[in-house]
Amino acid sequence: MSDKDTKKQYIKEQLLKRESEAKTVRKIVLISVASILVLCLAGALGGYFYIQSALKPVDPGNEKVTKVTIPIGSSVSGISNILEDKGIIKDARVFRYYTKFKNESGFQAGEYEFSPSMKLNEITASLKTGKVMQSAALKITIPEGKQLDQIAGILAEKAKLKKQDVWKTLNDKAFIKKMQSQYPQLLKQDIYGKNIKYPLEGYLFPATYSYHEKHPTVEDLITPMLEKQDEILLQYRDSMAKKKLSPHKLLTMASLIEEEATEKTHRESIASVFYNRLETGMPLQTDPTVLYAKGSHQKRVLYKDLEVKSPYNTYQNTGLPPGPIANAGTSSIEAALNPSDTKYLYFLAASDGKVYFSKSLEEHNKLKAEHITNKK
Repeated sequence: MSDKDTKKQYIKEQLLKRESEAKTVRKIVLISVASILVLCLAGALGGYFYIQSALKPVDPGNEKVTKVTIPIGSSVSGISNILEDKGIIKDARVFRYYTKFKNESGFQAGEYEFSPSMKLNEITASLKTGKVMQSAALKITIPEGKQLDQIAGILAEKAKLKKQDVWKTLNDKAFIKKMQSQYPQLLKQDIYGKNIKYPLEGYLFPATYSYHEKHPTVEDLITPMLEKQDEILLQYRDSMAKKKLSPHKLLTMASLIEEEATEKTHRESIASVFYNRLETGMPLQTDPTVLYAKGSHQKRVLYKDLEVKSPYNTYQNTGLPPGPIANAGTSSIEAALNPSDTKYLYFLAASDGKVYFSKSLEEHNKLKAEHITNKK
């Protein structure tokens, strides 16, 4: 055989070898991909069948009645855990998601009789008819517009706790992670933003809460507040999606409105000023953010205060601050979702509590001279 034939034979053998190797690699890749797909499918099917199972009665043939006590002040999360512990439902988390999906609420404290054969819709219907068996041992009111450190003080005073202990828990990473696992649609990762001062700021809904324990823990105190905030925002999920507002952005905007509003204020108009400024790239220039940046509760903002270096200072930075600066009530949340259709870029709060709106700096300065400067 000539050298030329030998080379051809060698090249042919190498090509056949490479083709064989390529086939082997393709087989390995196909097998790997197929294995991954099978595992994913198995996981998805497993999750699907598990949820379907959890939505069914624990034991359709077991009608043995179990007495269940739902204490005053119990959240949906607390009720879910009680029902699971008593063997009435299969999975507390699935039950919580079921109530949210079905928009079930208004559950009552009281004494109930449940059986493992009951369906979830029968259980939720029964929970709305409970008879209260005990009076609240403790009631705490959280006013609108309070900041996290102020709420910590209220809780400490009413529940006979040390404020530093309450404050420590409110900012404890393990505690916050636990709350995130319970309310994943409310407490998303943006509460850990780079410049966030306190992750739970603005997330504790202002209302009056009843507790059946004489000496509740901080977790007992906070859980109903997060539960309520979660329920409130669930009512507005369609509006939030339409305006492309996450819970964090909505509560941030609502907190600004809450801090600027007075009893005589049309909150929707204040909201329109903030949105108009955001659209034009103007800084929001709202005084409460300056005070929040300083960490003070002074009555007036001085010119020197406007220079404070902080991402929360909306005189120095454009856009929304990193997060909420207080806890907003329903009226401010609704204003953030439904601002008035105006061209206003300025508003001025007079000493009588009335707020004046204007479209230009010239008009704003004129109103300022009339209602602020001339009143001094």
